[in-house]
Amino acid sequence: MVVMAAKKACEMLSKSMLVEVQRWGCMKQTGVSLRYMMEFGSIPTERNLLISAQFLHKELPIRIARRAIELETLPYGLSEKPAVLKVRDWYLDSFRDMVSFPEIKGTNDEKEFTQMIKAIKVRHNNVVPMMALGVQQLKKGLGPKIVYEDLDEIHQFLDRFYMSRIGIRMLIGQHVELHNPNPPPHCVGYIHTKMSPVEVAQNASEDARAICLQEYGSAPAVNIYGDPSFTFPYVPTHLQLMVFELVKNSLRAVQERYMDSDKVSPPVRIIVADGIEDVTIKVSDEGGGIARSGLPKIFTYLYSTAKNPLDEDCDLGTGEAVTMAGYGYGLPISRLYARYFGGDLQIISMEGYGTDAYLHLSRLGDSQEPLP
Repeated sequence: MVVMAAKKACEMLSKSMLVEVQRWGCMKQTGVSLRYMMEFGSIPTERNLLISAQFLHKELPIRIARRAIELETLPYGLSEKPAVLKVRDWYLDSFRDMVSFPEIKGTNDEKEFTQMIKAIKVRHNNVVPMMALGVQQLKKGLGPKIVYEDLDEIHQFLDRFYMSRIGIRMLIGQHVELHNPNPPPHCVGYIHTKMSPVEVAQNASEDARAICLQEYGSAPAVNIYGDPSFTFPYVPTHLQLMVFELVKNSLRAVQERYMDSDKVSPPVRIIVADGIEDVTIKVSDEGGGIARSGLPKIFTYLYSTAKNPLDEDCDLGTGEAVTMAGYGYGLPISRLYARYFGGDLQIISMEGYGTDAYLHLSRLGDSQEPLP
């Protein structure tokens, strides 16, 4: 009897909860620009932190609710996959935490709220690999008959889902970081007002070469061209992630192509150009390129040329292990990071020679966040 009652209570709760999720999911989202985050956060007074917390208290439940609703209605039975159910539960838990938090009236409320959203961010750390696992569970079920064009709907969902996640994590991270009593020089939360793209490219290249060395025993050189003293405002962690991904792909292509050759492997070249509207970073390799027929696939989440490091029994709770190949999410997710602040990522390839990746970053910082 008690069990039945508990079950009924649980069902009722989830029913009222779903009504709440629907209600919030219909509300309008509000985008913020890089410039606004930078100007607003440059004086993190108690009043500004309070305004920021009150904004997030309204905004985050809307964004989280929208994703929770979408997670319920995915095609091909993806919503029922165990990994996707787990992600949905994380979103529902976070939604519950947000809407049950009382109105933020003073500094103490704000501090408590900040601790809560910090915990939400940690809860969602493994969303990307967990969703990847869900897609993989789906692919296994669909078998070899899978037609990538048919999965376009899932691809578009994942684009929206991950773009939204980048926004949520940026807003939470930015707010939390504004509490740092000793911020690094020129930093406003996550934003570095005088970021040197050449310097970030150097760090990202060193990281990528280290992984290549670990995996293959050697790594091609990376040459960087551009003015190291040139700076502009951007989020270094985002740029690091994107350049790391591009350089890693290039190193892998060159390494694989020249592994059994007597020739010295040609270097990967990075060129940083500063235009009026855009800062563009080009990563060029002579790794043999990609066939034109394969190019549309490189931005899908359902395709990786490398063997899949994700397995049913892998423990996603442990630190994020990085391999040279990844699970085919590097490029599409890098493109979302670029687009989040008004930039883009394009790949041009010459089959039989090599690949050029153009990473465009908007210099102006005026574009609103994309709000899927």
